[in-house]
Amino acid sequence: MKKIFLLIFNSSILIINCSVVSAQLKWINVDSLYQPLPKSVHIYFSNERIDTGNFRAYYIEADLKDKSLDFTVDTTLNRRLTPKSYYDRNHQPLIVSNCSFFSFQTNRNVNVLVRDGRMIAFDTQLVKGRGKDSLFRFFTLRSAIGINKNRKVDIAWTTADSSMKFPMAFESPEKPLALPIDFKRSRNYLRNASIKKYLKNNPGKKIRKWKMQTVIGGGPVLVQNGEISISNNDEMMFAGKALYDKHPRTAIGYTQNNKLILLVIEGRNPNAAGANLEQEAKILRDLGCREALNLDGGGSSAMLVNGKPTIQPSDKSGERPVPAVFMIRKR
Repeated sequence: MKKIFLLIFNSSILIINCSVVSAQLKWINVDSLYQPLPKSVHIYFSNERIDTGNFRAYYIEADLKDKSLDFTVDTTLNRRLTPKSYYDRNHQPLIVSNCSFFSFQTNRNVNVLVRDGRMIAFDTQLVKGRGKDSLFRFFTLRSAIGINKNRKVDIAWTTADSSMKFPMAFESPEKPLALPIDFKRSRNYLRNASIKKYLKNNPGKKIRKWKMQTVIGGGPVLVQNGEISISNNDEMMFAGKALYDKHPRTAIGYTQNNKLILLVIEGRNPNAAGANLEQEAKILRDLGCREALNLDGGGSSAMLVNGKPTIQPSDKSGERPVPAVFMIRKR
């Protein structure tokens, strides 16, 4: 049964239909605020509390079967732009959001990105140990989401560097490969060692060339086979209690019926406390995601729909410049 709600957005009153698409959160369809939208794309909003803190979030649902839509990425070299700048320079795409993690020192992505079947950014897979492991570096597999030519979606753990034409995709995560901090070997050696270790630990699993049209790296994986399964420790993403810290979040996933879900959660302000990784995973599972992946968050989290902002960025200066964005464009 649908209910009619009276909402106030940006000082204007709007009457819209509300439908419950999650057993826990009530999501309100706000398509009318972001027109024009194709029939295959919808946007939902929720400000229901997920615990004791204030909460605000939006998600996009886009039908991957709609061939009038293009799912792609854009990036820069050694510099960063705001999502609004990407919107302007890409002829005003339908959706623009932040995506991969990056280095503030180099302004470069540290996750794999593929555009039109070609790698344009690579995984940074050597992670310095912390605490008792500070004398080690760890070779890790990081996760990514890929969309192929047939518009089928997959989430995998990858190794990808400039010596490769395609990322190598692993079907499940692998424990990091520990190396002494002064250990120096080529990426090829480390990759091959990781592959051998993975095959030994996962008999029957396959490693394949990931021939995807579009790939976005991030991490950790949040949902696998429709259930919450967070590969944070395998990917060495967030140390200690950071798994339970609440922050702004961006995440992406897909449903069994081939709908892409793009979620942004507002945080670090009085009206919105953000979410931790477990809460984020639960939201995505409840939205019907078969698999889902965390992307860069914090001050980077932002999503524009037809150039209009959704969440309020947590940085006081507004949108944080980032070296890459995910886009949905109308062909």
